[in-house]
Amino acid sequence: MNGELIQFAGGEEVYEGYLSVPSSGSGPGVIVIQEWWGLVPHILAVTDRFAAAGFTALAPDLYRGVRAEDPDEAASLMMALHIGDTSKLLASAIDALIEDPATTGERVGVVGFCMGGQLSLYAACDNWKIAACIDYYGIHPNVQPVLRELSGPLLGFFAEHDDYAGPDQVHALTEELTLLGKPHEFITYPGTHHAFFNDTRPAYNKEAADDSWKRAVAFFHESLSS
Repeated sequence: MNGELIQFAGGEEVYEGYLSVPSSGSGPGVIVIQEWWGLVPHILAVTDRFAAAGFTALAPDLYRGVRAEDPDEAASLMMALHIGDTSKLLASAIDALIEDPATTGERVGVVGFCMGGQLSLYAACDNWKIAACIDYYGIHPNVQPVLRELSGPLLGFFAEHDDYAGPDQVHALTEELTLLGKPHEFITYPGTHHAFFNDTRPAYNKEAADDSWKRAVAFFHESLSS
């Protein structure tokens, strides 16, 4: 771990997250949103990777210290999230990141994986301080982003074989975004399965993960440069 666990305030609440800063000492801000497992070592490593790529990255702890040990527990934790409370937590994380001396710019990017992918899209539709969004195979049945409020470009990465965010869902989403005139690019990787980016899971696909990472870094550098 190259970063550190920090606390940040949101009204009367105090939240925690993992902050990682680039070696240069500053960079554009990126919020990293966890999968349904929680703020596990994989997400900390991804946050560090964004820092190594030149971004000041913050991964807020949506489960307030809880980490899932198995899929049933992860599913229960995901479904127990209250979107209103989660929206406040994410807004507080965004403000904390923007206010951090290591963050350049007045707006940030957001990226999420699985549950976090849908939450990243929700946040980008809910908070104008998000300038760009990346959605990795986002799912959450109780989270419905208001797409007409999307505040910046969207980049989405999806798997060909995905029981949660499959081709039909991706097609429907791109149709709606196109009708709304929202800039977006969706890439579906052939032969891959849900969670192909997570190198700690059986579905990991190195070729797709590496390609999506290069695209993600370039997208944020371009979108957040101004």
